[in-house]
Amino acid sequence: MIFFRKKKKKRVCVIGLDGVPFPLINNLAKKNIMPSFSNLIQSGHLHKMKASLPEISAVSWTDFMTGTNSGTHGIFGFTDIKKNSYDLKFPNFLDVKAATLWDKLSKKEKKSIVINQPSTYPARKINGKLVSGFVAIELSKAVYPLSVKPVLEKMEYQIDIDTYKAREDHEFLWKELHKTLKGREKAWEIFWKDNWDYFEFVITGTDRLMHFLWDAYEDESHPFHKNFLEYFQRVDQTVGKIVSAFHKATRGYEGLYLLSDHGFTGIKQEVYLNAWLKDNGYLSFENKTPQKLNEMTPETKAFAMDPNRIYIHVEQRFPKGQVKKTEKQALKKEITKKLEKLEYDGEKVIQKIYDADQIYSGSEKEYGPDLVVLSKHGFDMKGSLKKTDVFDRSDLQGMHTWDEAFFWSQKDHGSELCISDLTRIILHGFDDIQ
Repeated sequence: MIFFRKKKKKRVCVIGLDGVPFPLINNLAKKNIMPSFSNLIQSGHLHKMKASLPEISAVSWTDFMTGTNSGTHGIFGFTDIKKNSYDLKFPNFLDVKAATLWDKLSKKEKKSIVINQPSTYPARKINGKLVSGFVAIELSKAVYPLSVKPVLEKMEYQIDIDTYKAREDHEFLWKELHKTLKGREKAWEIFWKDNWDYFEFVITGTDRLMHFLWDAYEDESHPFHKNFLEYFQRVDQTVGKIVSAFHKATRGYEGLYLLSDHGFTGIKQEVYLNAWLKDNGYLSFENKTPQKLNEMTPETKAFAMDPNRIYIHVEQRFPKGQVKKTEKQALKKEITKKLEKLEYDGEKVIQKIYDADQIYSGSEKEYGPDLVVLSKHGFDMKGSLKKTDVFDRSDLQGMHTWDEAFFWSQKDHGSELCISDLTRIILHGFDDIQ
């Protein structure tokens, strides 16, 4: 009689920590403030990883979930410009032109559960369950199937903190951070019991904390330094519960992945690109206090959008554009050469300026920016139309970084990882699990 060994169910679990940088994870793990991560680092490989360009969540998370770049998936920022106009739009999940990770898994008849994935609002149909992360407005449009809604409402699940109030009231910030994290845990406890092949769980409070109180991490004398460390301890405990449950279910770490969508660092100065473009004769407006892009004059040669995107004011693409297509490349080179020299108190501000052709590929590339400005750490690029000074400061303490996201897996995937590589790695992980 021949006995056939039953094949073990292949399962993959992904845990995302929005914005958490490689150096912070490494530091807090070594100090045993995050013991779960310390154990993981000893059991696998913590990689330093590059995020998207620009290095913002809307783009980076979409790079992650599609395995493509903006030129293919069509998301270039939290805001974009409507075709043949100066009107702004807010791209959402319905605008994503590429298949997601769980779309691909569905074709293999794999069931996915995705909790708090940013940039998935409004929720689309999925073979499983999806709870959208920020930016999500209505819970009824943030879940699939709709039967998930009453389950979340019963536990008082909250998609995101009140960022406007938390930015001003830090005592309120701590309450919101712990409330939302508790809600995430409750959702995990319920949905983990389902029958699934792919499970994804994302925490976004980490990003909020570092924007508002990065200095509480760096300065040990800061009144909220202890609170900062305690929150990351709490995050580590949540991660530890999920890791332990996965290990118990699969008897190992194969198929387990952890990541962030970009890094973080403190802000020295905010850099207002439109103010620089005005000072250098590339941008002009019909009045002194412009509110919208359509107030640009036809003489404008270039303008910027948040956070670090520069568009050449080309004819036919923009209603008032007068830059000829034959002049576009030379103008990009001219702006790049001048902007690369920008300094603050004798310190270079720009790390590199990327031509769109260097970073985007696909049919959507023509709708994106012409240049993406990557700053040095500490110089936060902004696209405000109202600012008149190139350098200024707001009350934000932390900014995103491109080259310090992290990725953990049991296997070593080399030193040149970027976030769009992860879909391939995760899908291959299903084939690797025996």
